[in-house]
Amino acid sequence: MFAPIERCFLLSTSVEIVQHELKMRPVRGRTSGLVSKGGTIRWQGRQLGLPQFHESLIDAYEPPVFFRDRMIAGRFASFSHAHSFEDHGHDGVLLRDELHFTMPWGWAGQIAGALLLVPHIRRLLHRRFALLKHIAESDEWRKYLPER
Repeated sequence: MFAPIERCFLLSTSVEIVQHELKMRPVRGRTSGLVSKGGTIRWQGRQLGLPQFHESLIDAYEPPVFFRDRMIAGRFASFSHAHSFEDHGHDGVLLRDELHFTMPWGWAGQIAGALLLVPHIRRLLHRRFALLKHIAESDEWRKYLPER
């Protein structure tokens, strides 16, 4: 089934879907619904067995083709996540995520990032894409998006 680019874009901004993916909970800023430009969200929970927090600012927002969140507080030295959408007509929508992060702790952080976090983040992104595709192409999207 074909899902329009607008639906794919909005589903990617859903706090509830991200919460399901990350297994962390939003505790400040936008805690439900859809994120938008200038909005912040603080996540808390556990990742890789350790307590984590991550606070992001949506610093770019160009519906339905692009948005970016940037860490403003958290465990990384820096973290930026760009989400791009390309409409391919009847062939569907291509969603491309680009993450850039640096770790604290110098060379030890670089090694930990390469060995532990890169594979973990790849798994999260693969699950994210599969979940978004399933929701966008079924009637389940109606649970997350307001009726127009």
